[in-house]
Order: sequence, then structure tokens, then C-alpha cells
Amino acid sequence: MWRRLTVLFLAFMYASLISAQTNGTLAISVTTSSAGGNYAPRNILAIWIEDNSGKFVKTLLAYANSRKSHLNTWETSTTTAGSVYNTTDAVTSATQGTHGTRTCQWNGTDYKGKLMADADYKVRMELTDKNATGNIALFTFTKGPNAQKLTPANVPSFSAVSLNWTTSITSVDPKITESNTCVVYPNPGTGQFTVLGDNIKSVKVTDLSGKEISKSQTPVIDLMAHPKGIYLVTIKTDQETIIRKIIKE
Repeated sequence: MWRRLTVLFLAFMYASLISAQTNGTLAISVTTSSAGGNYAPRNILAIWIEDNSGKFVKTLLAYANSRKSHLNTWETSTTTAGSVYNTTDAVTSATQGTHGTRTCQWNGTDYKGKLMADADYKVRMELTDKNATGNIALFTFTKGPNAQKLTPANVPSFSAVSLNWTTSITSVDPKITESNTCVVYPNPGTGQFTVLGDNIKSVKVTDLSGKEISKSQTPVIDLMAHPKGIYLVTIKTDQETIIRKIIKE
């Protein structure tokens, strides 16, 4: 019995670590301004996502048409990915005649529709108003189970930048056994959780790396002093060992 539970637990941990793919939306807002070119105030703009290694993921906005070849950084990124000027699912328009607030969203997928793994990603922005490279900006955010709102400092051509990542997670309760005799409530929660069930002998909480956070014989879990994220709760009863996954928001 214990050997079976150990094998299942290790399989669960491995799957969780290699397949963490949180559904969510990154909302981007930025106010543009001139790059000092001779065509100002007319301008072309691209906003796209790259992974932490600089590999192209997806274009979110492309306000450019015949002059898009002057968005050299965006061109290079998409060309390296084998899909030059790719605008799949992007907000698109022609050259803009004025500056203003531009908005777009990322749904966490690449341009082929594959949900990307939780990790650090780069939001790239490029604007020009001349027949040459203009201003380029880069902002990093973390895609994962935790909501994140960033307001980076202004940089040339890009001000009032807002990056707001919100997740679509509402409940996570995978089982190692088929038992429904124990539940953890509320889930997600803000730090205080209660294990509901009969004949509970012990409750242990670990993070996803396996580090023990707490262990007790009471059904109350206190994570108020710990970071937001995903934790594993191992519940031992008279008859079985049950593992639940909980989220601290």
C-alpha cells in the first residue's frame, strides 16, 4: 500500500512540475510617443511575446502595413521562428496617424495555439516613425498561478505601461486516491484552510519542491506567513493517505 502511494505521489509531483500550464490573460496597456523620426506623428508599432531565451512566442499587436519592414527587431524575432511578420490572433491595423493608448492581450498560447508553460516571459515593444529602427522596449513578467500587476518605468516612446496577468484558476483538487472522504476548504484561499473529514490523524503541507511547510494533528492549515502559490496537503486517516493540491491567493 505504502509503495503504491509513494509511486503515485512521485508520478503526480513529476507531472505537476513538467506540465504547469496556467490558463490566464495578460492585459497590456501603453501610451506611445514619437521616436523623433521625420514621418512623425505617423508611426508603426508592434507588441509581441518572447520566452526567457528570446524565442518568439506570439504577436499581440501590429499597427503596420507596407512599412512594417522598418520594425527590424520584430521582423528578426518572427523570422527566426520561421514565420516572418506573423500576426496570428493579433490586433492589426495600418500605420497610425497619431499617438495614444494602445491595448492588447495575451492568452498564454504561442502563435500555433499551444498553451505555454509557466515561466518568465518578455513583452517586447517596437515603434518607429522613420525609415529605420526606432525605439524598442522590453518588460519581463511571470506567467503562473499567481496574479501579477506591473507598472514599469517610462522609457522612450512607451509610457504609462501596465502589465496585468490574471489567472483562470477557480479550483484545483486532484486526487492521488479515488477517495472523496476529505476535502480542503476554501480552495483557493487566502491563507487559512480547514481539512474536512473523519478520523484525521495528521496533516502535512509541502511546497511543489517537496519542502515541508508544516505538520500537525489538527485540521487547520495556516499559510498566512507563506508566499502565494500551490501547495500539497497530505492527509492521513485511519484507513488511507490522501493528497490534495491547494492554492493560496
